[in-house]
Amino acid sequence: MIMECHSNIDAQGAVQLARAVEEYKIFLIEEPSTPTPDVNKFIASNINIPVAHGERIYTRWQYKAYFENHSISMIQPDIGTNGGITETKKVCDMAHAYDAGVQIHVCSSPLLTAAALHLETALPNFTIHEHHVYNLHEYNKALCKHDYQPINGFIAPPEISGIGNEWSEFAFQNAQITTIG
Repeated sequence: MIMECHSNIDAQGAVQLARAVEEYKIFLIEEPSTPTPDVNKFIASNINIPVAHGERIYTRWQYKAYFENHSISMIQPDIGTNGGITETKKVCDMAHAYDAGVQIHVCSSPLLTAAALHLETALPNFTIHEHHVYNLHEYNKALCKHDYQPINGFIAPPEISGIGNEWSEFAFQNAQITTIG
């Protein structure tokens, strides 16, 4: 079980919450507070649940301080906001050097899900795949030609070339083009 906090709690509240649920053997507390290295260090040092962060941390330069102060157990980089597949792979490699696991943040289209599944297969520190509720909505499934869903708790990476997915006709027909000017 992962406890998602969406960075909505202050540091002291996050510590109090984590201590209150410790008996339930929570796997990770995700985004317990606003992601800053010092605040994260305070939280991680005062609880017995591993801390996951990353969907609001971008690039290896921002992750570096978390690795150096050992305040993050699981990184959650988002390929779409972290600089793409190559930059995300670099962050994951840095995490491996600091013994931190990886859960790619996948909270958007099936296109990003396919890219994340490919990347996860190349990571020695890959721990768990995020399957967000958005992946279950028909409006989201309709955006791409292929729908990757877990079966009995497991999800396989794409076996077709490229990223393993592509936009559907539905996505093109419903795209809104805006112009500035």
